[in-house]
Amino acid sequence: MAMTARQRARTSKIIQLAIFVVILAALIFSIDWPVIVRSFFNFERIGPMFPDLILVGLKNTIIYTVLGFIFGLTGGLLLALMKMASFAPYRWFATGYIEFFRGIPALLVFITLGLGVPAAFPGTNWPVPIVVMMSLGLVSAAYIAETLRAGLQAVPKGQMEAARSLGMPAWRAMISIIIPQAFRIVLPPLTNEVILLTKDSSLVYVLGLLATQYELTKFGRDGISSLGAGITPLVVAGAMYLVITIPLSFLARRFEARTAKTRR
Repeated sequence: MAMTARQRARTSKIIQLAIFVVILAALIFSIDWPVIVRSFFNFERIGPMFPDLILVGLKNTIIYTVLGFIFGLTGGLLLALMKMASFAPYRWFATGYIEFFRGIPALLVFITLGLGVPAAFPGTNWPVPIVVMMSLGLVSAAYIAETLRAGLQAVPKGQMEAARSLGMPAWRAMISIIIPQAFRIVLPPLTNEVILLTKDSSLVYVLGLLATQYELTKFGRDGISSLGAGITPLVVAGAMYLVITIPLSFLARRFEARTAKTRR
């Protein structure tokens, strides 16, 4: 007797589950767990990482992320407006900037501003937070610009027309009406950009930092060589990143749900 569609679907799920269980069991029994524990979870040896990992590394990571996002958001908004401008040179500049900084690695920007500029211009010695802010901000501005441009274009054109019909100047209508609505639309992708900046802040290691300027990844890298705990220091540093990024991920999903509800 032929199976119904529901029976076939159920049989397929059972077969997939059985294959998954077999593969998982094979992995569990093939792993050398004592070695894994010594390499990944040797928490007894990482005591020297605390409290500096929290007080210095986590604090600096948050500071670098916030500085980079503020710089990137400001630059991204300016680029988005330039790309939508009627004056062609503004559009050309914005397009060239966006394509350039989206096409090169962020690490290259860090090296250029942190090491290349002082070498090319002797006497130039920017503080590390300024270098990080500019490096993260220059790159993120290119991505934020496209996100904001999409948000600005998603605002109904009738909003601007209505404001203009009431005698409001175009610049004032843009600032007080269009931009706030655009920001509400693009809050989820902007939150995701903060998550990306949090991870990209780890590139600051190329600058040669003082102990008070370390971020989470630097603590993890140094811990590998100094503590003899395998890669447990990196596991701990990764957990600290999750302390920042998981709440941001939940926040992004909340924004997405609210946006979807508003559009209905």
